[in-house]
Amino acid sequence: MSNKDTMANRWTRFQNRLYARLSQRRKPVSGFVGEPEPRTIGAFARGRQLVAGNLLFAGFLVEAQDTELWDVTAPSTGFDNERHGFAWLDDLAAVGDMRAREKAQRWVWGWIAAHGRGHGPGWAPDLTGRRVMRWVNHSAFLLRGTDEKQRQQFFRALSQQTWFLSKRWKAATPGLPRFEALAGLVQAGLALEGLEHMADPALRALARECDSQIDPKGGLLTRNPEELLEVFTLLAWTSAALSELGRGTPGAQAGAIKRMAPTLRCLRHSDGGLARFHGGGRGLEGRLDQALAQSGVRPHHATGLSMGYARLYAARTSVIVDASAPPKGPASYNAHASTLAFELTSGRRPLIVNCGSGETFGAEWRRAGRATPSHSTLCLDGYSSARLTSPDHRGAEALVDAPADVPNEFEESFEGAKFMAGHDGYSKVFGLTHARTFELRFDGRELVCEDILLTSDDRAKRQFDKAMNASSLQGIGFDIRFHLHPDVDAALDLGGAAVSMALKSGEIWVFRHDGVAKLSVEPSVYLEKGRLKPRATKQIVLSGRAMEYATRIRWTLSKAQDTAFAVRDVHRDEPDFD
Repeated sequence: MSNKDTMANRWTRFQNRLYARLSQRRKPVSGFVGEPEPRTIGAFARGRQLVAGNLLFAGFLVEAQDTELWDVTAPSTGFDNERHGFAWLDDLAAVGDMRAREKAQRWVWGWIAAHGRGHGPGWAPDLTGRRVMRWVNHSAFLLRGTDEKQRQQFFRALSQQTWFLSKRWKAATPGLPRFEALAGLVQAGLALEGLEHMADPALRALARECDSQIDPKGGLLTRNPEELLEVFTLLAWTSAALSELGRGTPGAQAGAIKRMAPTLRCLRHSDGGLARFHGGGRGLEGRLDQALAQSGVRPHHATGLSMGYARLYAARTSVIVDASAPPKGPASYNAHASTLAFELTSGRRPLIVNCGSGETFGAEWRRAGRATPSHSTLCLDGYSSARLTSPDHRGAEALVDAPADVPNEFEESFEGAKFMAGHDGYSKVFGLTHARTFELRFDGRELVCEDILLTSDDRAKRQFDKAMNASSLQGIGFDIRFHLHPDVDAALDLGGAAVSMALKSGEIWVFRHDGVAKLSVEPSVYLEKGRLKPRATKQIVLSGRAMEYATRIRWTLSKAQDTAFAVRDVHRDEPDFD
C-alpha cells in the first residue's frame, strides 16, 4: 500500500464527509413533480425474512427481532454497504403488507435520525445513488399513513442526498458505481420539485459515461454479465423516468441501451438466468426480462462473440463459453481465471456450471472461486491460467499473467453449430496451448467436445521438454472439470465408463469420454449470492497426464435415448436462503 494510495483514499472519504455535512444547509423540497412509479423488483421470500427480523446481507445473518437495523453492529463492510444501499427496500415492497410497510418506514426514518445529518459510511456516491432511487421508487409505499412532520423529514433527506450526489458523483469509481450515482441523481432531479436543474447536467454526464464505459459491442471492461445487467437496468429506468415526463432519451444513452440489449440476450441461458462468469451471478429473477422489455430493443440474431463470450443454442439447450482474455488492471479486481470455461443449461435446469463468486463468504472463498479449478474447464498441474496479485490498500487483487492470445472461430457443421477456441495461459510455464472444440447438435440433445494440449512452435516444445524433465518424465498432470448444479443427481454408470445425471425436470443426461483420461465424480461447491454458506454439489473430473507434444481428449454430454424430446417441466423451485 503506497502513501499516495492512502492519501487519495483518505481525501476521498474526507470530501464525502464534508459535502454530507454541507448538504444540511439545503432547503427541503415540497414534494414530487408526479407520483413516481416503482421500477425495482424485490424477492418476496427475502422480504418475509426481513419482516421476521432475519438480516441477511453480504453472506452474514444477524437475527434482530427486537433490534432496529441501524443499532445492529455490522459484521463486515459489505454488510454495512448493503444496508445503507437500501436494495432491501425492494424486498419489503414485494411483500407489501402492513407489517412490511411498518418495518420499511421504521428503517427509513431510522436512517434519517441516525445518519441524515451527514454521519456514517452511507454517504458514498454509489450507495447514495442506490438509496435515493429506492426512496423515490417506493415513495408511495413509504409515505402511506405518515404525518406532515414525517413527510417533511423524508423530502428534506431526499433533497440533501440529491445535492450531495450533484457534488460527489465524480468520486464514484468508473463503471457500475458511477452509473449508480448518476442514475440516482437523474431520477431524483426529475422527480423532486425544484431540483429539475440538477437533472440535465447529470444526464450529460451519464451520456459521457455511456460512451466511455460501454464498448461499441455493448460490453463492459469487467466482462461481468451481472454487472452489465445492472448498468443496463439503470439506463432503462432513467429512460422510463424521462419518458413519463414527455422527454426523449439522450442519443448516447439510447445508443448504449441498443448496443447492450443483444449482448445481454447472448449472455442469457435458456432458463432466463445469466451465465456466471467474472464475479457475476445469475441476476435477480425477472430483472433481465423486465429490463429487456422496458428497453424496447427488438431481438435480432447476433454473430460472433458478445462481451468475449460465445453462445451456442439449440432446442432450449444453451452453452456459453468464456472465449476471450480476462479483464486487465482495475477491471480485473473481480475477474476469474476462467478462459475457455463453459456452462450448459437444458430448458429451465442448469446442468454444467462454474462454482461462482465466493465474495460473500469471505476472502478465502472469494480467492478460491476465482481460480481455474473452480470452473468447468481444463487445469494443468493445479495451476490457474492466470494469477492474483497481492492485495492493495483496499484488499483488491488484480489478475495477472493471464492468457493474452485467445483465438476463436465459429463454424456451421453438418449436424450443428461448432465453436473452436484456444488460449496460451499455460505456455509460459509448460509450453502447452489449450484448445477446445464445442459442437452442439441442432436438436440440442448432444454436445460433442474435444480438449487438446499442444506445443505450437519449437520454443514451446523446448519449454515442454523442460517441464517434462522437472517431472522426472512422468508427464504434466491435467484435470478437466465439469461442475454440476446442486439440483443435479449424478452417479457413475456403465461400470465407471460414464456418468448419468438426472435433472428435476425428469431429463437424464449422460457424460461419456474416449478413455484417454481417468473418470471420477468428486465433491464440489456452488457459491451463490444470498446464501449463508456454499452449497455442496458434485463435479465430474477427467484426469490424465500430457506425455507428448499433442494430447487429445474427447468427451460428450448427451440426453439419454429414452429422454423425451419435449419435457413438461412444471416443478416450481421456491427460493430459499439457507
